[in-house]
Amino acid sequence: MARSDRLIDSITIIDVAREAGVSYATVSRVINNKAHVKPEKREAVLRAMNRLGYVVNQQARGLASGRSQVIGLLVQNLGNSWMGAIIRGIDEQLSTTGYDIMLYTTHRRKESEMAYVGAISRGMADGLLLILPRDPQAYLESLRRQRFPHVLIDHQGIDDQGAAVGVANWDGAYAATRYLIELGHRRIGFITGNLEMASATERLAGYQAALTDHDIRSDPTLVVEGDFLQPRGFTAGQILLSLPERPTALFASNDSMAFGVMEAARDRGLRIPDDLSVIGFDDIAEAATVHPPLTTVRQPLEQMGRTAARMLLRLIEAPETPVERIILATELIIRNSCQPPPT
Repeated sequence: MARSDRLIDSITIIDVAREAGVSYATVSRVINNKAHVKPEKREAVLRAMNRLGYVVNQQARGLASGRSQVIGLLVQNLGNSWMGAIIRGIDEQLSTTGYDIMLYTTHRRKESEMAYVGAISRGMADGLLLILPRDPQAYLESLRRQRFPHVLIDHQGIDDQGAAVGVANWDGAYAATRYLIELGHRRIGFITGNLEMASATERLAGYQAALTDHDIRSDPTLVVEGDFLQPRGFTAGQILLSLPERPTALFASNDSMAFGVMEAARDRGLRIPDDLSVIGFDDIAEAATVHPPLTTVRQPLEQMGRTAARMLLRLIEAPETPVERIILATELIIRNSCQPPPT
C-alpha cells in the first residue's frame, strides 16, 4: 500500500496490521510499548508505520484511556551534573513504559514553581516528579486534595504524609567528618548548603554530631553558610582560609562548592592535600577528574531517579497504594584530596 493512496490522517492500526502481516492487537501493544511482542514482529510493525506515515494520535489515546501518558518533571535548573544524573535515572525508568516526560524549569523562582505545579495537576500530566522543590508547602495540600500522584525527590523533612525519595544525608556527613578526624584533623571547616533545604540542615547536623562524638569542641567560626553553588564555595573558602588559625580541612556540602574551595585554596598558594584537605558531597562525574580527584560522599543519584519514577507509576496505576518514603544509603568515596594535617 503506497503512502499516497490515502490521507495520512485516515490511516488506522488495522492498516498498519495488514501492512505488517500481524494482528491489530500486536500493533496496539507496539504503539503502547507493551511487553510480550517478539522482536521481529515489533520491527515489522515499526517499519509498516514508517512506510504508511502512521502517527500515533496522543490526544486520542488520552481520551480513550483517561490518561495523557505524560509525566511532569519539575526541576530548579539544568546547569549541573547532579540534576542530570537524577534525570537520567528517571528517563531510563520511563523509557519502556510508554510515558513521555514534560520538563519544567523554575530557575529557582518559587512563584514559577507554584504556577507550573498548578498547570501540570490540572490535566497536563498523569503524575508529577519534583526534584529538590523550593516551596512545596505552597501546593502539597492542594495536590493531596486532588489526589494527584506526585513524588518528591531529595526533599525530606517536610512532613510524613507524601511520597518521597531521599538519601541518608546525616549519615554521609557524619562519615565524611569522622574520616577527617581519623586522619588527625581537629580544625575542620564546614560550608553548608542552602539552609532552607532539609538536605543542608541534615548534613550540618551530621558534621556537628561527629565532632561531638569525638570530643571536638564545635567552633561557630568554622561554619559558613553556602548555597550549593560553586561561586559561593569559593567565597566561603576564602572566608575560612582567612581565619587567624585556619582549618586544616574543609568539608563542603556538595561537590560544586568543594570545587570552589579548591580554587580558593590555590588562589592563596595552598596545595591540596599537602596544606589543606578538601571533601565534598554528591560524587558527580567531575569529582573523579578534578586535580587532585575529590574525596566525597556518593549519593546514588540515578537510583534516586529510577526509584522515584517507579513509585510514581505505582501511584498512577493504584492510587490507594500506601505512601512510601525511601531513604537511600550514601557511601564515602576516598580519592586523593585528603591526608593527615601538616605537622
